[in-house]
Amino acid sequence: MWMIVVILAVIVTGIVVFFKIPYSKTKTDFNQVVTEQISSSKALKDVFTLDDIKGLPYPVRQYFENSGYIGTPKMNYMKAAFNNVDFIMSPDKPALKIDYTQYNFVHEPIRLAYIDTAMYGVPFEGFDSYLDGDGSMKGVLAKVITLFNQKGEEMNKACLVTFLSESLIMPNAALQHYITWEEVDDTHAKATISYNDISASGIFTFSENGELFSFTTEDRSVVSTDGTFQQVTWSVLFKDYKTIDGIKQPGHLQVVWNYDHGDLIYFDSSSFKVEYDSQ
Repeated sequence: MWMIVVILAVIVTGIVVFFKIPYSKTKTDFNQVVTEQISSSKALKDVFTLDDIKGLPYPVRQYFENSGYIGTPKMNYMKAAFNNVDFIMSPDKPALKIDYTQYNFVHEPIRLAYIDTAMYGVPFEGFDSYLDGDGSMKGVLAKVITLFNQKGEEMNKACLVTFLSESLIMPNAALQHYITWEEVDDTHAKATISYNDISASGIFTFSENGELFSFTTEDRSVVSTDGTFQQVTWSVLFKDYKTIDGIKQPGHLQVVWNYDHGDLIYFDSSSFKVEYDSQ
């Protein structure tokens, strides 16, 4: 009997120690891909000019000017670090607190994100990626158990339109050939992103003085961990602007599924930092 207790204690202790070891294959894979993409990015010496934005819709031009980007260096990539995010994996599950780190790249639409949290004390990690036109969403429990690894055409499109929604936070992306713009009115503009034979569109909404309020699209599906998907209106809300190093940036970001029965805010962060060309 005592031998069984001792063995169980050793096993439990080993599991606890393993969970606390900093090494994570998922995080290592994420860091490796990020490093490869940064290494392949060419340094830019240009700055944003009024000539760059002259062909954009009026509210987008106003956004560039109001946000303070004119005269500042064009970025190769963006790092965004979100801390203590309220995150809901599905409508029937409670919110988790997660840390979320992402990199977006300009030369082609590339988006890489690492999620770090715990479920009932057990480490849970996520690795979302959009690379070479392929999107994926991977979830790993206890550092070694892959719970899901969703891929396919719907995931490719979901990742592509997510990149589009963030293009004005990394505004050099908004000037690239893979994004086209249409003027709607003084406070709305339509953007379409096309890459690897897939296109997705959405509407950006601005205030009268050029602050970005929201992005809304019908081109993103809810992709469940079991591989099923459902077409639902999807929105990103940008709030509480503050000026950092001369650039106006949102201080509060919410991502919303606009279900017919009501909105689900599944990503809610008021603590994040955006940096350009910084690892």
